[in-house]
Amino acid sequence: MEREQYDLMFRQEERHWWYLGMRQIAERLLARFYHPPTARPEVLDAGCGSGGTTVWLERWGRVTGLDLMTAAVELAQLRGVKRLLRGSIEALPFQDERFDLLTSFDVLYHLGVRHDARALAEWARVLRPGGLALVRVAAHDWLRGAHDEATHTRHRYHRAELVAKLETAGLRVELASYANFLLFPLAPAKRLLERKDVAGATDLWQPPGPLNALLRALLASEAGPIIRGGLPWGLSVVAVARKPA
Repeated sequence: MEREQYDLMFRQEERHWWYLGMRQIAERLLARFYHPPTARPEVLDAGCGSGGTTVWLERWGRVTGLDLMTAAVELAQLRGVKRLLRGSIEALPFQDERFDLLTSFDVLYHLGVRHDARALAEWARVLRPGGLALVRVAAHDWLRGAHDEATHTRHRYHRAELVAKLETAGLRVELASYANFLLFPLAPAKRLLERKDVAGATDLWQPPGPLNALLRALLASEAGPIIRGGLPWGLSVVAVARKPA
């Protein structure tokens, strides 16, 4: 991503409805599927960005953040991430079977990831048997817009495509669903306006407080349907996959 996008992420991660709502969905998924066998589980945030979610993950174990971009690592350090490395998710600098939990939120689809299959194979390698991967990616390539250009999106995934790639890497998918379902009908109109140069702003513009709270609540409300069987469409795909014991 461009440096200004990392700076924007750093400012928005603790207050923007999208980050906060997605975090609540992740919390429900982890509460349901993540049961570490040790008292001090090891967690890897693969593609940690500016570190907001990395800090949040500390409730789930001892967290290591990793990102390829120097700007991201610098901002994560400012955020207070203590265990932090610069590196690629396609060549993780860790021994086999190191982590109980691996999270990767909105990373796999970036231009910096040249081979997603290689990255997924690396995730499977560093997970312990029975370890869990929680992954989120952008959905539907036909929804590419100005924000994708700004964040260097290489590809947006279909749910079945992500499931197939995870399973090919040796991970057993336990849940896969679309997310950001309620706002999905508005997305095509927004993308059309962007193409007409009527609105080219980033997706991370900050709404007024009441609207921000409403959007956060709407997104967070999707956690229940996702856990109960999944949503049929949405702007993101979330997947929970486990390394066979």
